[in-house]
Amino acid sequence: MKVLMIAPKTSTFINFRGDLIRDMVKCGCEVVVAVPESGYETVFEKLGAKQRLIHLEKNSLSVFGSLSYMTNLKRIMKEERPDKVFSYTIKPVIFGSLAAKLAKVPEIYSMVTGLGYLYAVDSAKTKLLRAICGMGYRLAFHFNKRVIFQNKDDITDFVKRHYLKREKCCLVDGSGVNLEIFKRNALPEDNHFLMVSRVLKQKGVLEYFEAAKMVKEVEPKAKFTYIGAIDQTSYSVKMEQLVPYIEAGIVEYIPETNDVAKYQSQARFFVLPSYYREGIPRTLLEALAMGRPILTTDTVGCREAVEDQVNGLFVKPKDAKDLAEKMLWMMRHPEDCIKMGEAGYELCKRRFDVRIINREMLSFMEI
Repeated sequence: MKVLMIAPKTSTFINFRGDLIRDMVKCGCEVVVAVPESGYETVFEKLGAKQRLIHLEKNSLSVFGSLSYMTNLKRIMKEERPDKVFSYTIKPVIFGSLAAKLAKVPEIYSMVTGLGYLYAVDSAKTKLLRAICGMGYRLAFHFNKRVIFQNKDDITDFVKRHYLKREKCCLVDGSGVNLEIFKRNALPEDNHFLMVSRVLKQKGVLEYFEAAKMVKEVEPKAKFTYIGAIDQTSYSVKMEQLVPYIEAGIVEYIPETNDVAKYQSQARFFVLPSYYREGIPRTLLEALAMGRPILTTDTVGCREAVEDQVNGLFVKPKDAKDLAEKMLWMMRHPEDCIKMGEAGYELCKRRFDVRIINREMLSFMEI
């Protein structure tokens, strides 16, 4: 059995789906991956997969570019002749599904890993783009055997919008986390907060930086680290907005890293004040795996990984003052935070272990 997997970004595909590739290969599948960046051939070989390069401008609205992407996907499918196609994120799902139908691939599967800023922002532009994407989703899902979601809210939303019927929907608890890579360790003594995300406004980046400033005024020894590459979209936070906090020594900024686990192990608390339409944020699962108490919002996706006052605290979206107050509470209640970290780790073992998630994924794809 041959499976073609289509991804929007090579590095995150390896981080988020590397274990899934490995498990597919263990089941006897021949795996081909269609990705936009080169330089990862050796990594895919070690995972047991074959790499096919395909150009993708993820944030482009070009009709010609999208049609070219679909045409090239169809060509790859004709050459590889897969039995199943699996894709995730908007463009791979829509154009991958259409290409697979045109290439007469027997089975088509998609995964919705959150709805993103298109469904988190109600501007004239996003409303127009939502309408266009909705038509694309509706057409693509018509050809899918199953569509896998990461939270119930997204299923409800898509079914209400008539993108697909409920019986096609499957649910998994996020992408899962590898407990061998993100190994639990004791909470450090330092009051060190960490946030990891794309540098999007809706992730709560500015609120985190401003809350850090407020806390520093009360507790100067508190430490704050932020990891995230600047996103080249109109919804990204501009670097000049972050520079004053960085230059003042309020927040340590790390543009990108291949070793998030190292920074998770150094931090005592994890923060994600997101009001983005998440699936289930992988960064929250990584923090749970390492036994970190979490500060996040009671919003779609985030609430799937956190129970308020059990393994973390909920903060109000878009409210830096509330975030700062909850940070100070955690600093002043160390015993409660230890219990929260333990509860989060137990939850992760029970629900979010990548081995559990992948078994469900393979079952839904009939592998």
